Amino acid sequence: MKTSVGRFFAQGLAKMRSLWMALCIVVLATGAANAQSFAFSSFEVEGNLRVAEGTILTFGGLAPGAGLSLAELNTAGQNIRASGLFESVDLIPQGNRLLIRVVEYPTISRINIEGNNRLNDAQLLALVQSQPRRVFTAEQAEADTAAITEAYARQGRINASVTPRIIPQSDNRVDLVFEVVESPVTEVERISFVGNRVYSERRLRRVLETKQAGIFRFLVGRDTYSPERIAQDREALTDFYRSRGYIDFVLQNVDVSLTRERDAFLATYNLREGQKFSFGNTSLSSEIAGVDAADFTDLIGVRSGSTYSPVPVDVDITRIEREAAARGLNFVEVDARLSRNPRDLTIDVNYVLVSAERVFIERIDIEGNSTTLDRVIRNQFRAVEGDPLNSREIQESARRIRGLGFFEDVSVDTRAGTTPSQRIVDVNVTEGPTGTLTFGANFNTDNGASLLASYRQSNFQGRGQRLNFDFSTAETNQSFGFGFTEPQLLGRDLRGSFDLNYGTTDNENALYDTETLRLSPSVSFPVSEAGRLSVFYALEYTSLTDVSDDASIIIQEEEDAGGVWTNAVGYNYSFDSRRTGVNPTTGYVLRFGQEFGFGDTQFIKTTAFAGAETSVLNEEVTFRASVQGGLLNYQEGSSRVTDRFFLGSRLMRGFEAGGIGPRDADTLDALGGNAFSVLTLETEFPLGLPSEYGITGGAFIDYGAVWEVGETSTATVLSNDAIGRAVAGLSIFWDTPIGPLRFNFTEPLDVQDFDETRNFDVTISTSF
Repeated sequence: MKTSVGRFFAQGLAKMRSLWMALCIVVLATGAANAQSFAFSSFEVEGNLRVAEGTILTFGGLAPGAGLSLAELNTAGQNIRASGLFESVDLIPQGNRLLIRVVEYPTISRINIEGNNRLNDAQLLALVQSQPRRVFTAEQAEADTAAITEAYARQGRINASVTPRIIPQSDNRVDLVFEVVESPVTEVERISFVGNRVYSERRLRRVLETKQAGIFRFLVGRDTYSPERIAQDREALTDFYRSRGYIDFVLQNVDVSLTRERDAFLATYNLREGQKFSFGNTSLSSEIAGVDAADFTDLIGVRSGSTYSPVPVDVDITRIEREAAARGLNFVEVDARLSRNPRDLTIDVNYVLVSAERVFIERIDIEGNSTTLDRVIRNQFRAVEGDPLNSREIQESARRIRGLGFFEDVSVDTRAGTTPSQRIVDVNVTEGPTGTLTFGANFNTDNGASLLASYRQSNFQGRGQRLNFDFSTAETNQSFGFGFTEPQLLGRDLRGSFDLNYGTTDNENALYDTETLRLSPSVSFPVSEAGRLSVFYALEYTSLTDVSDDASIIIQEEEDAGGVWTNAVGYNYSFDSRRTGVNPTTGYVLRFGQEFGFGDTQFIKTTAFAGAETSVLNEEVTFRASVQGGLLNYQEGSSRVTDRFFLGSRLMRGFEAGGIGPRDADTLDALGGNAFSVLTLETEFPLGLPSEYGITGGAFIDYGAVWEVGETSTATVLSNDAIGRAVAGLSIFWDTPIGPLRFNFTEPLDVQDFDETRNFDVTISTSF
């Protein structure tokens, strides 16, 4: 029979109270005054089953013949109770003998969780501090109850109830049972803002990690209330405004309340935006004798008239301090002194070179990394033991450690060293999961539906290495990928990678199948704050198989060559302004690469991409523009359909797969081209729907072409020239919890006779 913990111990408390009153009566009846002392020649203990008599006397500090006052006798009883082993303790003087009557707490036989479905037994038992074969206490049981209740609250189930029960067993043992009544998720029903004039609620909600419950509330995890997530949102909202010039922005408070039915949260962000400031004059001066500020003036990147943000200021400071260190000027810091001009809403920035405290790093202590090796964390520090201490660089190192993504929490602090001129850097981390196993599905109108599986480990064996396996199978193709990356090759800022990819196609829209294998080791490294260069070697095998007799003579001739192995070396350069975060509303990306084939097959393959994006109308509308192209030039050998460029809907919308470009005049097989180029202009804008739906609209124009098959035998090739095609269209973007969906409705503006157009396509990608 289950007995509630409260009733069980209420009865014990009443019993203890009555026995204590009896003790007082006995003492008064024998004429013992408060000043009376006792001397007991013997002790008798009753009620102890597991605890030895000697142990109890030791707890109380009792010894035969020792004189005890009434206060000391009371203290002895309190000490025995403080052991936590007894439900009640009574000390009853009987002449020269002291009777100690105890009632031991029961021992826990088993601990069970009942009624739980959302959290399994292993998850909940890990929170319980009560243990089998140990003494049961009501206080610990109540603490365990609170821990389980809190675990459900973190999942958004704040109305879940947990009741501890005890089931008496023989030999003063009990079974401890936590009865759980789970509740539905208490969602964040509404997120609202008070005091926002510049940015709409829809735009501000996109900044927050917490999401408002929408039509997919049964799938979204971020629409549950979490105090930790709200704290992150406060910082994110503050960073959002201040990076856009609102330096006086204040988030006054976040009011979170429950509805009357206690089935949903209402979150209200009360804020004061302030006014928007721009950069005014910038200058650089020096307060260090012998250091000329003019030597560093060219390093200032902030420009007058641009929107104020602390990010470019921090970038300038870091750039100047590093240059000073490179010139051998240690213990130099840059103090950015800001001067407001309220009349024209500008901020003047004066970078001042000042002397820093002459302090060195004594050592770097790292704690909390049970899996990650120390060197992985140390590699994020630009300085080592014995170097001058730069507080800004320490903060940057902390950001880099957080950026690894290995840790749930990171703190980096300094404390006094063994001498006044030394500091110890303490790094405390809390490790989090770094591996993911993903199963998913993908659909697009080019390749149909496909199933995906991938495993990714971003901290392989605690060395900071990345390992990934990817597999996908679809109606028309299958692929397998393996990748391994060492981010600190040879202990330097060199990223070494090894990639292996294998794929086959079973083309339903072509009369042949393909097989490709590519193995490519590479090394990449930064060449500027936003630029990166990689060099690589590639070994590739391509094969055409199962070519139909009805296929193009060009493809049949390419099949006769059998499987072809190629060797190549190359490089890729990328420049991404978003890496610095200097302008949060505008970014641009440049990519350029070349691959040089050598050996029996010699070629140069060049690809380039340039894209830009900007947000206007208080970031409600986004404009994107991109231009990209490729050129494949063979000196020895010739290209095949496995090598040439094809324009699918990912690059050029409004066409079937292989529906644009050169094709055999007799069979109309798509042949691809040795050159292509595409220009895309696109905009995305709100449709006036509630933001929790995640639906926006878009419009686009694509203009592009693919051309030049190369030398052929007797076949006639259609559309082999660089003749551009143009399509326009409308898009609907739907950001769902199961993946982003995009619906494109297209209308051809300028196409060729043999092109295969498409008026609608849809893509969806999901993982679970």
